[in-house]
Amino acid sequence: MDTDRLEELQTVMDAQGVRYVFAQFTDIHGAAKGKLVPLAHLGDIVVPGAGFSGPSIWGTGLPRSGPRSEYYGRADLTTLRPMPWLPGYARVVLDGHVASQPFDACPRQVLRRQVARLAAHGWTLNAGLEPEFFLLQQGANGYDSEAADTLEKPSYDPKSLLRRRSFLDKLTTSLNDCGLGVYQIDHEDATGQFEVNYHYADALRAADNFMLFKMAAHHIAEEEGMLFSMMPKPFAERPGSGLHFHLSLADSDGKAVFAHGPADHAEPGGRALGLSPLAYHFLGGLLHHAPALTALCAPTVNSYKRLMCGQSLSGTSWAPAFIGYGDNNRTVVARTVHQRIEWRLPDSAANPYLALAGVIAAGLDGIERGLDPGDPVNQDVYEMSDADRTALGLRLLPQNLGEAAAALKADTVLSEALGSAIVQEFVALKSAEWIEYSQHVSAWETTRYLNRF
Repeated sequence: MDTDRLEELQTVMDAQGVRYVFAQFTDIHGAAKGKLVPLAHLGDIVVPGAGFSGPSIWGTGLPRSGPRSEYYGRADLTTLRPMPWLPGYARVVLDGHVASQPFDACPRQVLRRQVARLAAHGWTLNAGLEPEFFLLQQGANGYDSEAADTLEKPSYDPKSLLRRRSFLDKLTTSLNDCGLGVYQIDHEDATGQFEVNYHYADALRAADNFMLFKMAAHHIAEEEGMLFSMMPKPFAERPGSGLHFHLSLADSDGKAVFAHGPADHAEPGGRALGLSPLAYHFLGGLLHHAPALTALCAPTVNSYKRLMCGQSLSGTSWAPAFIGYGDNNRTVVARTVHQRIEWRLPDSAANPYLALAGVIAAGLDGIERGLDPGDPVNQDVYEMSDADRTALGLRLLPQNLGEAAAALKADTVLSEALGSAIVQEFVALKSAEWIEYSQHVSAWETTRYLNRF
């Protein structure tokens, strides 16, 4: 540990009024966890790290006793930032360690390993994450959007957007003070639904930034008397919330590796999407591993209410259900746009570290094996007949969490890349969640069947 650097950071934080540091890690479900540490003890959470009971954390699989029962989160001091929405408090991100070694079931460590694989090729994955979310308030019938947000097609509605300006201004100011660079805010396709766009970053920082975004939004919404929700589909008749990943690779000189260059051969099949051969192979890996990636990108029972085919209240469905790609085509799982790939599968409940790690592992497999994604689909997939989709070879994504978990378990390439320990924990948790849901008797069932037979 660099003592001089540590003292410098403590001095800087103290000058900004910071008294406590929230030492934060992310559990396997993608939830922020951690503890408060007085600023004077910042060094303690660098080495040996902030101590946590391992079995008290979802997805660690650690025992209740012995040297491997303790989970230590070691602070990555490059992430230390004041939290402007909480004066007097800063946040630092932790990397999980067990028995003095990087912990293979820590989501951030899993992503670190995949980032290192890219770095061995001289590449950096840049990712722009687009969080969609609901702002709700409690009423007589539970939580819903504010009363005046009632348009049949509410996309880009300025009235509702500006009525939420207090929350949005506080959130934007806080995120910008943390360096995220918010550049666009809009009302989304469902009543009560919004999207905030901020600048892309390398994969590890993009995941860190997304967790910071969620922490800020939850706290500010509570202060404003609202509920901030990233539940993928809280309302059956409205569109769900996605977390689209805009993906691009850069080399050590910052050159866009996905961009078709003058030295590249002509794009196969006259595709003319402006993508390099390497980009097509990366895309081929994503599509090949899409069933397994679905578990990481759509990790809840509720996620599949978003991914099923069907029309929404506004008449539009933007959620992908079919495995394919196309030129600016939002009806398939991958949209190619401006020499990058928009991976449209993730929803707002995804653990960003695991989802991005899976994307890298799948993309690298595509590059290493020279996988071809096939021809682009430049038609509205939802307007096609089943026969037309079959003729194009469009496979359906897993349609429930049980199917997705089984696909991840069966994908030996992703399991080996991400690590068998965390994949086994993830699959076990998600399979149990699916079984629990399948055994639940809902109000819909009793209403429909109680007096029928």
